Amino acid sequence: MRVLLPHPLLSAGLLVMWLLMNQTLQPGPALVGALVALLGGWALALLRPGRSRLRRPGTILRLAGQVAVDVVRSNIGVAKVILLRRPDRRSGFIRVRLTLRDPQALAVLAVILTATPGTAWLEFDAGEGWLLLHVLDLIDEADWTRIIRDHYERPLLEIFR
Repeated sequence: MRVLLPHPLLSAGLLVMWLLMNQTLQPGPALVGALVALLGGWALALLRPGRSRLRRPGTILRLAGQVAVDVVRSNIGVAKVILLRRPDRRSGFIRVRLTLRDPQALAVLAVILTATPGTAWLEFDAGEGWLLLHVLDLIDEADWTRIIRDHYERPLLEIFR
């Protein structure tokens, strides 16, 4: 069964999303959705992602809440930058040295930073541990470094250790 469905939850999720997007349970779209779900599970199996053990469910919930708050704050901040067009605001690149090395934890951090309006993950140097980040409203690099380390990296270290 593992050969046919190496990642059953992913395949089930893909099938559900396919059916929701097509808004039908007709046999044709359902069959195509099942095929997409199978291919998605097989594709992920070919990538051979490492297995991570998630620890500290409370930390996961706190991190999710912090991300939600930061996304709302960033949306407001980006709206102010765009609508007010103040000349004292500037965008820029910052480099942040990270302690994280777990690939899954780094992937979660990349999703968090890229999903937060006004920031974009550009590059990560795995050898040195440097993250290159673009910030739309860059006022203080030290403040951004503190936010990334305290709000995101520290909880991810707890979760993925």
